[in-house]
Amino acid sequence: MKIILTGSLGHISKPLTEELVQKGHAVTVVSSKPEKQSAIEALGATAAIGSLEDAEFLTTTFTGADAVYTMVPPANYFDHHLDLLGYYRKIGHNYAKAIGQSGVRRVVNLSTFGAHLEAGEGSGILLGAHDVEQILNELSPDVAITHIRPTSFFYNLYAYAGMIKTEGVIAANYGADHTIPWVSPRDIAVAVAEEITTPSVGVNVRYVASEERTGDETASILGAAIGKPDLKWKLITDEQTLAGLVTIGMNPTIAADLVEMYGSLYNGVLAEDYYRHKPATMGNVKLTDFAKEFAAAMGQ
Repeated sequence: MKIILTGSLGHISKPLTEELVQKGHAVTVVSSKPEKQSAIEALGATAAIGSLEDAEFLTTTFTGADAVYTMVPPANYFDHHLDLLGYYRKIGHNYAKAIGQSGVRRVVNLSTFGAHLEAGEGSGILLGAHDVEQILNELSPDVAITHIRPTSFFYNLYAYAGMIKTEGVIAANYGADHTIPWVSPRDIAVAVAEEITTPSVGVNVRYVASEERTGDETASILGAAIGKPDLKWKLITDEQTLAGLVTIGMNPTIAADLVEMYGSLYNGVLAEDYYRHKPATMGNVKLTDFAKEFAAAMGQ
């Protein structure tokens, strides 16, 4: 198969590229950074250098492909001029235009758990992913789409590294004694690879998770790995969380939406559809595996 992957050589796209190339597929990786070309080619893939904000570039790149993997790259939450929802919608419309004009008939789209929620229902910053799903769902019925909805990424825990070092605690408005469904990018890559090489019809959703742990269990596992066996997960208020994010310079609107999202994770709203359609099997990467990477990073 001729497969186009967006996401450059990120946490998901790199292992995804490796797996698909190993299985004999002709893979093209889209990246906005020319300096990534040699690394992409070293994996046995072809590099397509250009911007996701250029619909004509995407159309040209997608033309002739059997399948496309779409994702919206992370934005800079500390950019006070960023319209995050507008950013998601623009990329989503560009994907839809390129898919429609290029004739691609198989799409696997990276979304998120919580994308089932409408505006005002508590999804916070995840509303953009919901909107991208809706934009792609308007494509021709001839286009088979699978929305991959991963849960909370293990690597989001790196955001607490500084707090752990300075305060000896993880403090957030979610977690503690409540369960967090975690996921590894490598397990997401496995799911995307399965979907993108499997014929499908219509619009489908697939949730991906690696392990479910409470915040307290998460802190305990990380603490054991970094030599802080007494590390605790401290539940704080929405107001305290928001104040902390604004203090470190985050865009206030994005900070408020982030707090809303985590609040919905804590009260169960965010993951309600995930639990209704929970994957039959969890991924292979566990929190104890990630904790080793976390410990190595903390030691640097």
